[in-house]
Amino acid sequence: MTTHWLPFRLLLIPVSGLALATASAPAWAALAGSVGSIEADRVHLAAAHRVDTMTNYVMHTLTLANQSQVREFARPDGVVFAVAWTGPSRPDLRQLLGPKFATLQAENAVVNHRRTHRGLTVSHSDFVVRSGGHSGAFQGWALAPNFMPAGFPMSNLR
Repeated sequence: MTTHWLPFRLLLIPVSGLALATASAPAWAALAGSVGSIEADRVHLAAAHRVDTMTNYVMHTLTLANQSQVREFARPDGVVFAVAWTGPSRPDLRQLLGPKFATLQAENAVVNHRRTHRGLTVSHSDFVVRSGGHSGAFQGWALAPNFMPAGFPMSNLR
């Protein structure tokens, strides 16, 4: 009778391993992703969270322990279309930008092993980033223009 259950038990080992690997995978927030990713950002950044609802968007403000602020803007249907940050250090942009972070890195790679003092920029039709500052005072924003609601004031990103 125990040999009857052996194939079933052997099947459970890889299935439970897959479930464990999936559960422990990082929760990537993503520009143009779901508003649910903002909670993952809050947890990852160990931040306080405030929500302000406007006519055509919702602003989620995350305040980090070092007093940096990250503002994530979502449409009423829950799509995150912009992220802005300000504070003494850059927040974890890999967390905030998700898969778009690779584009930011690629377009701002160090040339000839020399660092520059220019800000980080990306200019595509579907992804725009502006980030600058210096130690103790950083600011920036990232935007997915294709997902931006009509009438959103760009001044909110500064």
